[in-house]
Amino acid sequence: MLTEFRKKSQITIPKDVVVKLGLKEGDKLEITERDGMIRIIPVVVYSKKYLAELNKEIANIKAKTESSDHLIFDNVEELFERLDSEDM
Repeated sequence: MLTEFRKKSQITIPKDVVVKLGLKEGDKLEITERDGMIRIIPVVVYSKKYLAELNKEIANIKAKTESSDHLIFDNVEELFERLDSEDM
């Protein structure tokens, strides 16, 4: 696909690429150059607060798993077999 470099260093990303990647106004794109090639990569940006909360939640889950507070199954079938065998 061919696009034109415009004033203020702007380009237009072809619509079919935008649709295929699900891009919308306000999305963040990382632009890098390597060996004369320009790469444009869609990225998601999370706040430090959100990442800290997520890390805390993951740590809690790991702690519960390691303390055997929760049963661990190798696959979904094992889980269903266990649920079927219990009186409900």
